[in-house]
Amino acid sequence: MIFKVKDSVNQFVNISNNDVRLYVKREDLSHEFVSGNKFRKLKYNLKEARKQGFEVLLTFGGAYSNHIAAVASAGKLMGFETIGVIRGEELYGEIERNPTLMFAKECGMKFKFVSRQTYRLKTAETFLKELIKEFGTFYVIPEGGTNALGVKGCEEILRGTDFDFDYICCSVGTGGTISGIINCSKPSQQVLGFPALKGSFLDKDISKFVTQSNWDLITDYHFGGYAKINLDLVEFINGFKKDYDIPLDPVYTGKMLFGVMDLISKGFFPEGSKILAIHTGGLQGVKGMNDYLKKKNIPQIEI
Repeated sequence: MIFKVKDSVNQFVNISNNDVRLYVKREDLSHEFVSGNKFRKLKYNLKEARKQGFEVLLTFGGAYSNHIAAVASAGKLMGFETIGVIRGEELYGEIERNPTLMFAKECGMKFKFVSRQTYRLKTAETFLKELIKEFGTFYVIPEGGTNALGVKGCEEILRGTDFDFDYICCSVGTGGTISGIINCSKPSQQVLGFPALKGSFLDKDISKFVTQSNWDLITDYHFGGYAKINLDLVEFINGFKKDYDIPLDPVYTGKMLFGVMDLISKGFFPEGSKILAIHTGGLQGVKGMNDYLKKKNIPQIEI
């Protein structure tokens, strides 16, 4: 049995531009710690790990990774030991000052800190063999949780009245969430992904998993790259929270909704369009981002 989560709800965002209607699917409300797309990606991976008799989960992530926090929490809930291979050797002595890593540690996760150069080898067979020598056998969950089972879980995001929308919008990290959404969407729906990273490599990654062509990536709203942020984005996130009582994270959903709202204002969507934006969670990372913003003398994000 997988642990229980709450059903998400679609929250209307009242805007007045060309009769466009925007709703936000609150996947972030599904679970306190394993929320949004992280639960979706982990659901069938955890079932498979249990089926194969594994007692240990091993995965990969950065300093403020939503995925690391989610795997640590899910492992605790499901009775798995967890290991996190963390990008950045310098983080070894920073655990107690890093809210994400501290939470994962409190959930029982063990860490292996590696250099950025070594981290690039995370999918190499030789590197995995070294990890087996160090930790014993384990079930591997890839960075971000994106594999065939992760995509399968994300195919369960859309349901019921979600298929009445003209556009489905979501943030894109490793490509697993949008792949699942594309696969379960109607051919008449257009799926738009808003990458949090620079570069065109995601097209290829997504194409490996999808069965339809009704999708496109909007690459103008990454704000300089993964985890990059500026005052405009902070003010947008805080304004959105004030206006609609929906907290946003600054890495994924905040950037996606900034892009959606900007496109609406520019008339990108045809008159009368009905848009569903997927809130993929990630709010655990706000505390760490606020520590960074405080050092840069930038206003903090409200949650």
